[in-house]
Amino acid sequence: MKEASIIGIDLSKNSFQAHGAYADGSVAFRRKLSRGKVLPFLSSQPRCLVAMEACGSAHYWGREIGKLGHEVRLIPPIYVKPYVKRQKNDAADAEAICEAASRPTMHFVAVKSEESQAGMMQFGVRDLLVRQRTQTINALRGHLAEFGVIAPKGPVHVRRLAMAIADPETSLPAKVRELGGLLLEQIAELDRKIAEQERELRAAARQNEEAARAMTVPGVGPITALALQALAPPLAGFRRGRDFSAWLGLVPRQHTTAGKPRLGKLSKMGQRDLRRLLVVGAMSVIQNTVRSGRIDDPWLAAMLARKPRKVVAVALANRMARILWALATKKETYRAPAAA
Repeated sequence: MKEASIIGIDLSKNSFQAHGAYADGSVAFRRKLSRGKVLPFLSSQPRCLVAMEACGSAHYWGREIGKLGHEVRLIPPIYVKPYVKRQKNDAADAEAICEAASRPTMHFVAVKSEESQAGMMQFGVRDLLVRQRTQTINALRGHLAEFGVIAPKGPVHVRRLAMAIADPETSLPAKVRELGGLLLEQIAELDRKIAEQERELRAAARQNEEAARAMTVPGVGPITALALQALAPPLAGFRRGRDFSAWLGLVPRQHTTAGKPRLGKLSKMGQRDLRRLLVVGAMSVIQNTVRSGRIDDPWLAAMLARKPRKVVAVALANRMARILWALATKKETYRAPAAA
């Protein structure tokens, strides 16, 4: 009796679709499963390849299915879409997943551990708190601007708004002072939570050898160094540094035909939070370099002489990504290039 060699599963909240295929690609079974029956059904199947899209809850199911002895592979959804035949439904999606997993040139996503996902959640929660603080500050600035109180953008200027609310000489209505104080309390509470998260990240970075090695690169701080481990796949899985920078989306998008290369804007693939941290770190390096008036790096000096700063920041972020890959694979620390 033949056994299914590949099982494709279309994930959902409560209703799952499984598609089994033999080694020659023919259909072995099509099954609709409830959430509680997925693992019992797979435990009854012989050990085989189980493929899923890398979407919500995929890493959880990957860990649980891996415990049953199956080989688990996660596929980016964009790579599955070309294999969907005609109408889009759960059965067609499961069959497309099965077909995509059988391709020898397919790229897969590594299943993350619980610790890695917990680190991702910590960065996600911190980003959410920062966005909420920015939203609250902008709301307070906008409301007070209606009463003639103007302050620049940024958390550092919240003190000016607080002084205007507390100053009895400003002609602000009592209700405006009351509601402004409520928003100031919200901002102070968010400041406290963000500072607490950053203290935990800095303490964890000091105890982590990989993060300490990454922080030797200019523009890479404890948050970026830990985000590199939590948000990116293992760097050893990339063949070269340029592959890692391409995964981050720090390379131009190609539209080449008939041997004529055409390069456009950044592809913006990969993990956008990590890409943003690298670009922000690169911009801080450029600002500090320009402010000091001394540029020791000959490459950076040549780039700043002929390109706008924001363009140089993206190029420097690309370079930082390739350096981080080299440090992670060779287990070395950063050495600054000699000045020309």
